[in-house]
Amino acid sequence: MVAVFCVCGSERPQGVRTVADLGPLPADRYGFTSRDYQRSQRATALLVRQCMARRGHPGFPLDPRYPTDPIAVTAVGTDYGVVDPATARRWGYGWDPAKHPDPRPEGRRMTGAEYADWPGCEAEADRRLMRGIDVRRDWLYASTRGFEVDKAVKSDPRLRAAWAVWSRCVADQGFTRYPDPAKAYTDPAWHRGSDGNTRHTQRERDTAVADVTCKRRHRTVEIWHAARARAQAADIARHRDRYAAGLRALRTYRATVAEVLRKLG
Repeated sequence: MVAVFCVCGSERPQGVRTVADLGPLPADRYGFTSRDYQRSQRATALLVRQCMARRGHPGFPLDPRYPTDPIAVTAVGTDYGVVDPATARRWGYGWDPAKHPDPRPEGRRMTGAEYADWPGCEAEADRRLMRGIDVRRDWLYASTRGFEVDKAVKSDPRLRAAWAVWSRCVADQGFTRYPDPAKAYTDPAWHRGSDGNTRHTQRERDTAVADVTCKRRHRTVEIWHAARARAQAADIARHRDRYAAGLRALRTYRATVAEVLRKLG
């Protein structure tokens, strides 16, 4: 696969505003999507409720709370860092809390008796959804290759040159000389909370604006995306049979989830 980015005419490119603007990557079709996650969560909840009813707990909630609320910590990751100028100006390396609702369960708390039986029902639901899948060998194979592919991306000479240009550009505007955009995004100076959000300080927001400005000026994200596409395409070509088996496993899982939702949902 060859990714080509052409800038035609005298008008400077405006750059991307969302990751979706970049288009799909070769490994995307082999991966678990947000829709897969939502459907699997629903299917699991339905299977657990059915199991709990068999164990003498009718009316078990689909989205139960623990008997005591655990401490929740959100891990934040990013493919390219912040890319939208408006987001950078308003939220820096964080986001609008109003657009990220409280992730805590909406259902009632489990009773002590329910909580004792709940893990067994969770395990039973997992076994049902993974039926017919070799979990160790095939399940989400593309994800297991992610670390090696990421190493190849980071060693891509074109990308490393693009990061160097971006880094100088950010430093020339009076900000920290980060080695790459991911380091800017995850800088501890932004003091992310347990929800993963930042404090949106003026320094943070100014840094994010410089970050995005330099990315758009030098097409850093486009070059990065092309490097990822090359690395993924090469890895898929080298391990074609394993990727194909992983895709079959994912399709089997989707079919099982669909069956559960059709019968219980």
